[in-house]
Amino acid sequence: MKHASTDIDIVKSTTSKLDSVDFENLKFGHVFTDHMMECDYEDGAWKTPVIKPYGKIELEPSAKVFHYGQAVFEGMKAFRDDNDKIWLFRPDENFKRINLSSKRLAIPEFPEEYFFQGLEELLKIDKEWIKKGFGNSLYIRPFVIATEPGVLASPGASYKFMIICSPAKSYYTGEVRVQISEKYSRAADGGVGAAKAAGNYGAQFYPTNLAKEAGFQQIIWTDANSHEFLEEAGTMNVFFRVNDTLLTAPVNDRILDGVTRKSILSLAEANSIKAEVRRVSVKEIIEAAKNGSLKEIFGAGTAAVINPIQGFGYKGERYELPKITDSYASFFKDKLMKIQYNLAEDEFGWRYEVKE
Repeated sequence: MKHASTDIDIVKSTTSKLDSVDFENLKFGHVFTDHMMECDYEDGAWKTPVIKPYGKIELEPSAKVFHYGQAVFEGMKAFRDDNDKIWLFRPDENFKRINLSSKRLAIPEFPEEYFFQGLEELLKIDKEWIKKGFGNSLYIRPFVIATEPGVLASPGASYKFMIICSPAKSYYTGEVRVQISEKYSRAADGGVGAAKAAGNYGAQFYPTNLAKEAGFQQIIWTDANSHEFLEEAGTMNVFFRVNDTLLTAPVNDRILDGVTRKSILSLAEANSIKAEVRRVSVKEIIEAAKNGSLKEIFGAGTAAVINPIQGFGYKGERYELPKITDSYASFFKDKLMKIQYNLAEDEFGWRYEVKE
């Protein structure tokens, strides 16, 4: 994957926070690297990207992001292998998706060469933050917000595209049990569910808090029309294993086209694991739980890669899943991470090397 050369202004930090960070006890998404990328959209064009010391940005109180929610983001990771090479995983998918999200929120699309060269320069400058070791990574958060001052209800005329980075260790949340939603939905037909819009996540917090009060860690969202079909788990795509068949909902304008999700489906096909992409009903999964054919449920996303779910609740009933040693969740997680860390052959061409 080659990209046209572009000018990037670089202002390096005179000091580093690196030595003050306890890399063995990282809280996900709380510590950020020394630098960030920033690029402004003004007068109908994206200006020259700048890499500068990580720090505060200044916005007017009337900036449209605060009033009309024009904000989208992505989640990516960089990995360092045993030979000190740095890799990204399917970054082309994240680039395409942030522009699809932007388009849905009337935000101007970001140039490909700015995205990749800005990201690569940022990773090279902050490369010491990417630690070796299976499970260690650098979480990358590209995002774009409307910055134009004014409270007229219309798309902004100015925007800020940024990339910030946060070192991460293996993401483990303990045993997870979920509540199947009977009332709340993550997104509706014709809405912005397929976009990685900030507002999608803000709207999830209240129903998730209710689920936590009931003793669950997350929600499996159901469709807005009938609440009969299962869609996503928390902020992740969700998979169900019934006997030896993997089930997951099709992507549409309600469901995010997850990079981890589509990678799992490719791995399933390559390893002769039967997978069905179709609507999955609540009734079907409850029946499978009762008759013992429901073997696994797991979420899939960038932060945790794969997050097994031990049980679920619905209409006051609780269902526990069996503990199995040959789980699909662990199989896919191991396969994916070995590709990400350059520990296995990449037959799909998913790895992207950040070259010095």
